[in-house]
Amino acid sequence: MISCDALTTSAHPYDRLTPDVIIAAVESCGGLSDRRILALNSYENRVYQVGMETGAPLIAKFYRPGCWSEAAILEEHDFALELAQAEIPVVPPLLREGRSLFEYQGFRFALFERRGGRWPELDTQAQRAWMGRFLGRIHAVGRRRAFQQREWLDIERLGGASRDFLLESGWIPAHLQTAYDTLTADLLEVITATFEQTEPGSLRLHGDCHRGNVLWTDAGPHFVDLDDCLMGPAIQDLWMLLSGSRAEMAQQLSDLLEGYTQFAPFDYRETGLIESLRTLRMIHYSAWLARRWSDPAFPAAFPWFIEPRYWEEQVLALREQLGALAEGPLEL
Repeated sequence: MISCDALTTSAHPYDRLTPDVIIAAVESCGGLSDRRILALNSYENRVYQVGMETGAPLIAKFYRPGCWSEAAILEEHDFALELAQAEIPVVPPLLREGRSLFEYQGFRFALFERRGGRWPELDTQAQRAWMGRFLGRIHAVGRRRAFQQREWLDIERLGGASRDFLLESGWIPAHLQTAYDTLTADLLEVITATFEQTEPGSLRLHGDCHRGNVLWTDAGPHFVDLDDCLMGPAIQDLWMLLSGSRAEMAQQLSDLLEGYTQFAPFDYRETGLIESLRTLRMIHYSAWLARRWSDPAFPAAFPWFIEPRYWEEQVLALREQLGALAEGPLEL
């Protein structure tokens, strides 16, 4: 399997993905486009709404070249189809003659139905319990078997390799390098010890379960993308839905788990991993931006990334994480 984290090429992979190529790719799967294209918010891949002459518009996702192996993409698709078969509200890829992954002029792509919705507020106990039931049902299916091609939630990949890349590639300003080096080394030592003490299990997860990746309608929540699905502990799909003070997060997590445990078991020791997972995400996110900087979409969307202030704020935030790690698990 090829990891997206390994890509540092200076070539922009989407130079050739013109409107004509997008339309021709979609039409290669059947039907004629009305040539109306709307680019949707996506950076790792490219996602478009493509109008069709008959029927509703389709959503076309073009996978970043060289990022995932074909087997890994198909495993993502199979997971989505398995969830849909279990009547869980996700949007699986469309099948054409039994296939879900297609290729056109070197671009691998998939097609999906267009589904609407809004980001969930999760500001009531009832909404949080509903979201918990949704995730519990997903994890009940996720526990049936393990991924064979997708990545695992790994401290070295997310934290160690990301930290080393940032330090070695000159992204961190000179006056902050020593501080970032020592601070992240201390953090990773604490995180490793925390994982060793907790000994979390692993199951198939959504992997990037923040509110921006969930759409809510009157029928409840649903996912439209499983691009980051991986193996990891159940808490990974819960902690990013929490916000506010420790007391507020504890109440929110309690509400989520009230719904979650109706469908899946939960190891409450995993609550001790929340700040470790948050810290790994912070380090990995910076490295992800750095690795993708040659893609013109990234400087346009994240211009603050190259400013010294970003790194100064990162060091301060990571120091706060060292204190948060010392506080221990949330008290439910």
